[in-house]
Amino acid sequence: MIKHYPFRQLGKANHGWLTSSHHFSFANYYNPTRMGFGTLRVVNDDLVQAGTGFPAHPHRNMEIISIIKTGAIVHQDSEGNKGLTQAGEVQVMSAGTGIVHSEYNRTNKPLSFYQIWIETNKANVSPRWQSKKFSTSPTAELPLLVSGYPEDKGSALFINQQTRIYGGKLIKGTTFEHKINHQAYILASDGMFKIADGQQSITLNKGDGAEIIQSSAVAFKAFTDCEIFIIDTIA
Repeated sequence: MIKHYPFRQLGKANHGWLTSSHHFSFANYYNPTRMGFGTLRVVNDDLVQAGTGFPAHPHRNMEIISIIKTGAIVHQDSEGNKGLTQAGEVQVMSAGTGIVHSEYNRTNKPLSFYQIWIETNKANVSPRWQSKKFSTSPTAELPLLVSGYPEDKGSALFINQQTRIYGGKLIKGTTFEHKINHQAYILASDGMFKIADGQQSITLNKGDGAEIIQSSAVAFKAFTDCEIFIIDTIA
């Protein structure tokens, strides 16, 4: 079963330096029917203006993933981690027992990225941060970016949850089928494409989201060049 969430229906926030579209309730956007999707708690589609960013603030016991779409983000935290994560790269942070971090756009161009929070399955771990570069070339299917499964270590960034996040770019006309382990949330980062689960067929456009439940696979067809992300996580 597929449930479509068009971009225009997402929660909106405009702070001047930051504009954000919230797929789930967050900060001043509250929707009692959109409190998360299984262990997936937050998906914010953020645009951060040049020279601005998120000042130091704390987190505990949450897995936080940043998927950089355009621009670059500078990370710094209370564990002594510092790093620059650029377009085509992904960073993860396990907040664990507690961490204070800041995220800034130090460039002269806007930064766009997905901010994703996933509930942890292991409380009070030692805080950690890691980033990894992935290919930005179009592929025949979506590569694995993030995983909480031991067998995926090395090829994907690790988080403490039974979750896999896939994503990347597809060229117009690409078709493929993607297996779903639990339930999936689809993010239409760019372009237009169709998804089908054997019962329903829905077209997604840039900025849209979609929930897929009670399905073992989803088929994709790219109507334009696309960028797509799939979050497969437990209910």
